[in-house]
Amino acid sequence: MLITSAGALKKRLKAAFPDRELIVRSQGQVRFIRISSGMQKAGAALMASLVGASCLSMGALALSEFSTRSEQAALASREAQVASAASKVARYREDLNGTVADLARRQQFIEKMIDAHIGELPEEAQAGAAATGKAPEAADKISAALPAAGKLAQIKAEQVALVERLTRYADHRASLASDAIRKLGLNPAPMMARARSKVAEGGPLESLATGADGSLDPRFRRLGLSLARMDALESGLASIPQVQPAHVAYVSSSYGYRSDPFTGGAAFHAGLDFPGPMGSPIYAAAKGKVSFVGQRQGYGNCIEISHGNGLMTRYGHLSAFGVRVGQDVDGGTRIAAMGSTGRSTGSHLHFEVRVNNRPMNPRPFLEAARNVQQEAR
Repeated sequence: MLITSAGALKKRLKAAFPDRELIVRSQGQVRFIRISSGMQKAGAALMASLVGASCLSMGALALSEFSTRSEQAALASREAQVASAASKVARYREDLNGTVADLARRQQFIEKMIDAHIGELPEEAQAGAAATGKAPEAADKISAALPAAGKLAQIKAEQVALVERLTRYADHRASLASDAIRKLGLNPAPMMARARSKVAEGGPLESLATGADGSLDPRFRRLGLSLARMDALESGLASIPQVQPAHVAYVSSSYGYRSDPFTGGAAFHAGLDFPGPMGSPIYAAAKGKVSFVGQRQGYGNCIEISHGNGLMTRYGHLSAFGVRVGQDVDGGTRIAAMGSTGRSTGSHLHFEVRVNNRPMNPRPFLEAARNVQQEAR
């Protein structure tokens, strides 16, 4: 059916949509069709739903893109960390031979110091070495990927622990020797000064190092200095007269004032006289080097032994010599035979102790030195 006029069209729409107002343009005039409020609300709700769905879709897309980018960034970070760890392990693996060589040099240093200054490794040092050693945390991390590295780090820690323990051990022994020397009325400082002096030294160069570049770990240097100090003081203590030079029952003439056996006048006696049978053995009172063998006025046949640090012992009135100049002797070494040469009234040994050529009473040395030595040990 054809609609022939605007009025007819309006009527038809009115009949179809009784609650709505529609806009219709006819022959230049605007006419209205009414739409109910319920229909308007429904349309608005539909439009809001469409807009909401569109926003949710766009948000989901954005969230998905952000999540993808975050995962890519995290993956890239993990790849970088793995690459860095692999690089560290590779570098450590490349340097493994150098590390082993350094450990060997350190071990050689320790063994040389023990052999030269201590001899048998003290039990307390052995017990403490492994107990105090602990591998560094960084080495522990690397050892997870390269177990050999962790073992080397542990060995290095144990070496350092042993060096530090040996240093304390050497310092303790040096302190005991120093105290013992002072008890005998002597000053240990000159002994240390002599050890540090550069007079009359030499020999082929045998450098000590703990690094491939020739460097020396400060802790190892400290051990070397402590051992050298210990040696100087203990050597000085051992050089102090402590052995009875003649096995006799008594001393016939003491140090100091006496009546001269020839003139009867007042005289100073610079030593001790040990009487005994002709030919009785005479012993070095301490370790040292024979510096004189021959005759001296008043002493007859005489031997002098230098013990270092200005300390010297003199043995007079001998009937025979048993050593030569330059010979090294230990305390208790037989050096001569008792006699009555020189200014003497009978077979005996005249024994002197001199410090920087100044006579000192030998009795305190002979009586106290042995006990002091035992205490120091």
